Amino acid sequence: MEFAVGGLAAMGAGFFTNPLEVIKTRMQLQGELQARGLYTVHYRNFFHAMYTVAKVDGVPALQKGLVPALWYQLALNGVRLGAYQFAENHGWTRNKDGQTSAPKSIIVGALAGCAGSFTGSPLYLVKTHLQSQATGSIAVGHQHHHTGMWKALMGIYYEHGLTGLWRGVVGSMSRVLVGSAAQLSTFTITKEWLEEKHIFQPNSLMNTILGSMLCSIVAGILMTPFDVISTRLYNQGVDKSGRGLLYSGVYDCFAKTMKAEGVTGFYKGFTASYARLGPHFILTLLFWDILKDFQKKLTISETGNSKLGS
Repeated sequence: MEFAVGGLAAMGAGFFTNPLEVIKTRMQLQGELQARGLYTVHYRNFFHAMYTVAKVDGVPALQKGLVPALWYQLALNGVRLGAYQFAENHGWTRNKDGQTSAPKSIIVGALAGCAGSFTGSPLYLVKTHLQSQATGSIAVGHQHHHTGMWKALMGIYYEHGLTGLWRGVVGSMSRVLVGSAAQLSTFTITKEWLEEKHIFQPNSLMNTILGSMLCSIVAGILMTPFDVISTRLYNQGVDKSGRGLLYSGVYDCFAKTMKAEGVTGFYKGFTASYARLGPHFILTLLFWDILKDFQKKLTISETGNSKLGS
C-alpha cells in the first residue's frame, strides 16, 4: 500500500507541473556544448520560454510528454516514497531515542531514489525525447521525432534492445540520488521540528507545506547540475550500435559541459527547474501526507469493524 500511495501522490503533482518540466528540458538543452553568445537564444528566460512554446507550437505543447511523465512518476515515486515509508515504519530512519536521524534519512532517501530512478528510467528517456520535440524554428537539442510513448518505447527496444531503454540511467540515478536524499531527509526533519515546536496545530498541513518549500530549495540547488547532465545524456542522439553521439557517460558529459559552458552551464534552466521542483515537491508531499492520513483512518476503521464483527 505504501508504494501505491507514493505513486499516486506523485502522479497528481506531475499533472500540474509537467508544463514546467517541458520548459526546464528545453532550457537545459539550449546552447548545448556552446559558449554563451555563439548560439541562437530561443528561450530568454522562464516566462519567455512559456510564451514562445505556446505561441509557436500551441498551448497543448506545454503538456508534451505528459503520458510518460505520469507513468514515470508512478514508477519512480511509487518505489521511492514507498520504500522510504516502509523504512520509516520499521524504524530504519530513527536513532535509539526514536527521533529522525539525519544520516540514516539521507542514506535511505538516496537508496530509495536510486531504486525508483532505475525502475522508471525508460519512461524518463521517452519523456525527455517528447518534451524536447519542437518546431524547427525553436528546436533545441537532438530531435527524436517520436509520435507517442508506446511507439517510442517499442522503437527503441527493437533498434537497441533492453540496454537502449536504460540508456542514461546512471545519470538519472545520480540525479535522483542527490535530489531524493536532500528532499526526503530535509522534509522529514523540518516537519518533525515544526510539529515539536507547536508552531501550527498538530497535524496541520502548514507543517507539510513549509517542510516541502524548504526541501525544494535544498534539493534544487544540489540537484540541478545532475539534472542538466541527465537531460543531455537521455536526449543525445545515438549511432547504430546505441552509443551516444555526444557523450560516453556521466563524467564525459560533465567534462565537456564544463569546458564549453563553464559552471553556469550546469545551472541552465535553474529558474524553470525550481519553478517545477517547488510546486512538484509541495504537491507530491502534500498529496502523500493526505493519502497516508486517509490510509491510516481506513486501517483504523477496518480494524474497528473487525473487532465489532468478532
